[in-house]
Amino acid sequence: MSITILLLIAVVAVALIFEFINGFHDCANAIATVVSTKVLAPRQAVLFGASLEFIGALTGTHVAKTIGAGIVNSEMITLTVIFCALLAAVLWNLLTWYLGLPSSSSHALIGGLLGATIVKAGVSAVHFSTLMDKVIIPMFTSPMLGFCTGFMLMLLLIRVFYKSNPQSVNKKFRKLQLLSSGLMALSHGSNDAQKTMGIITLALLAGGVLHKTPNGDFEIPLFVIIICAFMMAAGTMNGGWKIIKTMGHKIIKLKPIHGFAAETSAAGLILTASHFGIPLSTTHVISTAIMGVGSTFHAHAVKWRIVGNIVTAWVLTIPACMILSSIIYYLIYKIV
Repeated sequence: MSITILLLIAVVAVALIFEFINGFHDCANAIATVVSTKVLAPRQAVLFGASLEFIGALTGTHVAKTIGAGIVNSEMITLTVIFCALLAAVLWNLLTWYLGLPSSSSHALIGGLLGATIVKAGVSAVHFSTLMDKVIIPMFTSPMLGFCTGFMLMLLLIRVFYKSNPQSVNKKFRKLQLLSSGLMALSHGSNDAQKTMGIITLALLAGGVLHKTPNGDFEIPLFVIIICAFMMAAGTMNGGWKIIKTMGHKIIKLKPIHGFAAETSAAGLILTASHFGIPLSTTHVISTAIMGVGSTFHAHAVKWRIVGNIVTAWVLTIPACMILSSIIYYLIYKIV
């Protein structure tokens, strides 16, 4: 068996490990609020979320194509570059999971890909216009949109139900939150699962297993879509309870109406981004939507110290993963 085939197998294996870790690391995005409001028991929420994550992953490939060819020049990407990018993203996800910080798996993967690519081929291999339009600008605008939509939707709900009995309102929204949490899980699968699809397809192109069409385009193979969907669902079923605790309890104390507002506003933004092929950070959107909902109570309802820790992890993710993947790439070539 040739070294290329062995390396390709290793890359696909690490990519699937990343997808699995992405599932349990980011499952809090989909089920934290429904668990914290006690609408579903943890085991029920995980099974519910995993099923809809799987379905969401099958809904399109726009984001996968952005990751696979939009951010860096695929002609200059080798299997070693992809391996280093994935390994850096896996290490960062494990670190932030251990610390209970809801960082972005999307940005970890993008940062890893950028770092290894720049060491291998230089900055000319990066498509800066695509990087700016579909990663950097959304990285700053999506949290603001998440906060604002969560805040505005919660204000609307308060205005509609302010004369209603609180117990009656919570009873209604316990049922509605099943819908909103399902929509959140579906949107997470539609965006996050596609990133690994794009990376595996990039690896298959670099390994000579797949080839581009004459016009330079490529398609995501069906077996890649299905296996990535399965791995993300499997990861979700294992749960990331440290991050669920941070998202569901430490930012604000949620009730069903608050969970509904946060999930509905976040899911709408994420599904829109998936449609346009934007690899959005689902973590950023749902976290800031929860903050926006909490801010309708009063400023002190949100635990801003916890928020500060989360934002720090967001800011550090891309540069940290760029550095990690650069070091891993350098060490591999130094040893070899």
